This record gives sequence, C-alpha cells and structure tokens, in this order.
Amino acid sequence: MSGIPAKGATPANDQDGASLSKAQLAHQWIRSRISDGTFSPGYRLVLGQIARELDVSAVPVREAIRLLEAEGLVTFERNIGAQVAMLDATEYVHTMQTLSLVEGYATALSAPALNADTLDRARRINAEMADCLDHFDPVSFTRLNLEFHSVLFEGCPNPHLLDLVHRGWSRLSALRDSIFSFVPGRAHESVAEHAALLDLIENGADPIQVELAARNHRLGTLEAFLARQKIVAPVTSPASASPAPKGKNNEVPQ
Repeated sequence: MSGIPAKGATPANDQDGASLSKAQLAHQWIRSRISDGTFSPGYRLVLGQIARELDVSAVPVREAIRLLEAEGLVTFERNIGAQVAMLDATEYVHTMQTLSLVEGYATALSAPALNADTLDRARRINAEMADCLDHFDPVSFTRLNLEFHSVLFEGCPNPHLLDLVHRGWSRLSALRDSIFSFVPGRAHESVAEHAALLDLIENGADPIQVELAARNHRLGTLEAFLARQKIVAPVTSPASASPAPKGKNNEVPQ
C-alpha cells in the first residue's frame, strides 16, 4: 500500500508523530473503502486484520476507527466491535435536512470569492455530469457531484461551518449504495439545477438567492426520496418562495 511504512519501520506507538501519521493513513484507507462501497454498511472492521493489511500496529488503526466513529461512518458495539454504520432512512433525512442548511449558507458565503476560472471549472464538472446521463454510472456521477459542490463551498470563510458541511457529506458517503435505487429521477434535474445555481453566482445574485437555490437543490433530492419512501410529507425550505423542484429520472440522492 502506497504511503504505508514498510515492515521494520518505527512502531506506531513509539513516537507521537509516527502514531499520528499512521493513524491518518489508516483513516484515509478505511474511509476510502467505505466511500467506494468496498466496506458496505454492517461490514465488521477487525483491527488486527486491517493492521496486518496496512503493516502497522493496532494502535493507529484503533485511533482511525475512533475518528471514523466521530464522523458517523463507524459504530462500535459491545461484544460486536467496530462496523460500518448502518444508516437508515431517518438518518438520511436528518443528514439531508441539516446539510441543506449548512451547505446552502456556506455556498452563499463562498460565492463572492468565486472568480471566473473557478466558475468555469464548476461548469466543466457539470458538463461531465451531463455526459454521464446517457450511460449512467452512479459512482462516477456521485464523485463528480461532490467535486462540483466542493468547488462552490470550499471557499467558505467560516471554518466551523465548513466542518459541518464536510461531516454531512461524510455521512452521505456511507449512505450512497443503499439509497441509489430509492430515488429514480434526480440526475437530470440535478444537472439543470447546478447550471441555474452557477448562473445566479455568475450574475452576482443576492446572497439569500444563492443560499436558497443551493438549499432547495439539496431539498429537491430529499423530497424525491421522501416521495419514494412515503416516510413523511415532502419537505421544502420554509424560507423558499416556492417548493423545491421534484426529481424525475435519476438515481443519485445527494
């Protein structure tokens, strides 16, 4: 594994710096496998097995799992151990409701600092997403979707708000594979909503317009999910002048 120290390197618990580095590597390694579905919801994370795979001691792996637990991607139960979190429909609803608020505001705060080159980059990503629609690949589409939104919210000057956005996306990453089949009809609308959001930013729209557009984009996906599952009545932004648009023909619930 690239970046993992070779056998015979200083044990992870010998030096604080080494322990931190190995814990970060273990965290990234496990998290990437949760994100790409290799470690699906309910998958048991055996410390010794992962430690052997990465050629490190159990100490940094344990620390990595604690970090993932704090992010909501891993749970720990007595007599069972650590496993990839089983995120149910209610957890998805709560995550999307929260993310619609924090990401909408983060995008609005970031918008004034987005220059022409950055907006062009976002449009190119959205064009790639549009190209995915004819031969739909949910994994690629979701990756591009995060990349697109990251371009818009990563410039947020409030680090605490940005941390909340990152946490929300981390929770969604564990939900992806279990949610895809539940929301047919959002990909085409998502691409169109991205273009409209970019137009608002490019034209210097009032921050509240940008915030509501970003928020309703997220809530549109949530509405499609709720309509499909019939969990609760469709959710709309209370500050919005009109309901968030409902989806029709795509599969990505983000």
